[in-house]
Amino acid sequence: MVPLKEDDTYLVLNERGFAEEEAEGFYRHDTRFLSRYRLLLPRGLVLLESRSPRPDYLVQDWARFRGAEGELYLRRLLRVHRGKVEERLSFLNLSPEPEEVRVEVQAQGEFSDLFQARGWHPKVENGVGFLYRAADGVEQRVVFVPEAPEGGFRLYLPPKGVGEVGWEVRLESPLEAPGSLPGYEEFLEAFPQGEGSWEGALRQALLDLRALLLSTPQGPVPAAGIPWFVAPFGRDSLITAFMILPWGKRVAQGVLRYLAARQGAVFDPWREEEPGKILHEVRVGELSRTHRVPFFRYYGTVDATPLFLILLGRYLDLVGDLALIQELRPQWEAALAWLDQADLDGDGLLEFQPSGTGLAVQAWKDSHDSMSHRDGRLAETPLAVSEVQGYAYAAYLEGAKLYQVLGEKDRAKSLLEHAGRLFRLIQEKFWLPELSTYALALDRYKEPLKVKASNAGHLLWAGAVPREVLPELLETLFSEELWSGWGIRTLGAREVRYNPLSYHNGSVWPHDTALLAGGLFRYGFQEEGQRVANALLDLALSQPDMRLPELVGGFPREGGLPPVPYPVACRPQAWDAAAVVYLYALGKGWREW
Repeated sequence: MVPLKEDDTYLVLNERGFAEEEAEGFYRHDTRFLSRYRLLLPRGLVLLESRSPRPDYLVQDWARFRGAEGELYLRRLLRVHRGKVEERLSFLNLSPEPEEVRVEVQAQGEFSDLFQARGWHPKVENGVGFLYRAADGVEQRVVFVPEAPEGGFRLYLPPKGVGEVGWEVRLESPLEAPGSLPGYEEFLEAFPQGEGSWEGALRQALLDLRALLLSTPQGPVPAAGIPWFVAPFGRDSLITAFMILPWGKRVAQGVLRYLAARQGAVFDPWREEEPGKILHEVRVGELSRTHRVPFFRYYGTVDATPLFLILLGRYLDLVGDLALIQELRPQWEAALAWLDQADLDGDGLLEFQPSGTGLAVQAWKDSHDSMSHRDGRLAETPLAVSEVQGYAYAAYLEGAKLYQVLGEKDRAKSLLEHAGRLFRLIQEKFWLPELSTYALALDRYKEPLKVKASNAGHLLWAGAVPREVLPELLETLFSEELWSGWGIRTLGAREVRYNPLSYHNGSVWPHDTALLAGGLFRYGFQEEGQRVANALLDLALSQPDMRLPELVGGFPREGGLPPVPYPVACRPQAWDAAAVVYLYALGKGWREW
């Protein structure tokens, strides 16, 4: 897969740079405008090299040979802009004879919603060519400028002559995203430049972070990942912004303002909205706009709200911008109030109870089968997931800090006391001395899920682990059951539901592992933290594009071999690209956070 993106427009192409099958195509606004796009080039041309120096364009070299001699050369440049794709073909006739070349474009409009293109919702054939009017009256179209002449584009090339042909593919849609994005050089210059073995991986991560940005009225917001998550996501955007501060100041501002502007205001079970709650995702495809799926603004997440408070506190620490704290005071106070409402049964913990319209599991491991007991039984909801309690603990501390800087000591003291009570509850309800780790979650009967999982690393990251249990917890986290050599497994290798090629039951997620590293550095375990950071750097360097994929298989690391890939992993993924920045900074001693 070759992903190309700029703002709200992105392409999913095959290795030849065409869209021909499965989920490949030209996408914008959660809609696949073109399901097929390929070029019919002069006979005999073979692809020599294809590369994407930046995630918004592709460069290819093609040539035709006669024996050992090249006789025709083609340089192809495909570049994505917001709302359009630019195609430029430059031919060079290497032979002593003149030649006429012809290029045809084969394209097929589709206008299917992303959920249909991905197979998550029944698909219907729109059958409208390059113009589509959706059920809500929104018109979208594909326009070629200039329109290809009948029979294709023709060029006459004299001996040793050159010729060029080009066109634009415009993906027209009224759902424009206002705002602007920083240029690539401006964005990259704001960050530290990598040294040694980190240089290539860090540069690729920064290019990807810039490419994933979406322009919004509130500022730049990172999309979660290509190809299936090119949309604002609460959890992903917040963790990404956290990892790239203090250099990504504009991104943090954009994420905080964007989410604050769309904070829950009413009780709406269809979208799982509640007053003060921070949303999970925003989709603008036809199915979402016409409310056939609840994702136009969907709030089915229990952890985005505490993460919002954590990012705001981190932003204050590293940027010192008290004005933003004051600007967003109504929103962060509403978020604090929601944390109390999320304690569904009054036991002091945050739980979620899905409404049935969206996600069944509303923590970061949001697969339906990610929450299981040791005997393999799926846990019944409502669920109190372990790392969410850690996030809430950290969120109460950050809320106390916000009140302290505003001079409101009594409110700060109350939140500190609340944080202390939650810290004690985490140890009392989740710590499993027989396993030397924390329970994955508590089910509706308050029975702990006694399995070894990666979630305990998030508790370290949140500072929610007492020092007296650290030695035995670290022994568990680095055991053969959890540590694969490339990172931490989402579920231990001896658990009933362990599957190294599952989405959340034994695979390795780089961002998950990076949060473990952040926790280790936080508690002063420098050597262990660097070990984790180096494993993820090795993972990035094992990939041809030096990107951390969304996830990899949880098989044990074998010398000289890359990790087993997960077949439909997103790449690039925002929080994985951000993890490279985060780990590089931690390794350099920038541990203010």
